[in-house]
Amino acid sequence: MERRLYFLCGDVVSNAGVGALVGLAVASCVGETWPVVLAMVLGMLIGEVVALPAAVALSVPFGAMEVMLPVMLTGMTSGMLLGMLAAMRAMSSGSAAALGATTGLVVLATTYGLNAYVRARPHPGATS
Repeated sequence: MERRLYFLCGDVVSNAGVGALVGLAVASCVGETWPVVLAMVLGMLIGEVVALPAAVALSVPFGAMEVMLPVMLTGMTSGMLLGMLAAMRAMSSGSAAALGATTGLVVLATTYGLNAYVRARPHPGATS
């Protein structure tokens, strides 16, 4: 993952923005009367539909692989989480957007952490 400030800010804004957009979209589609599993699946689909064009557009200024994986994962994760929560209780658009943005930041931090772990691990068959 990138360490330059421009790309770090781009990752943060991209994931928080996509998470917020997914939160708004899911909160407007899923109601309290929905079954939780169906709301989760619909939230995941909405998240991917929102995240794919955003990831394509954001990959131009910020790099394809650095943006595509966390943004698509943010879309899927925030969609599933917010779909389930919206089926359990009523959500305002502000709280859905805030929770989606927070989910995006958690996904980004997890992606950066896992990438650092994979890079630090010795590779099988490598000689020291």
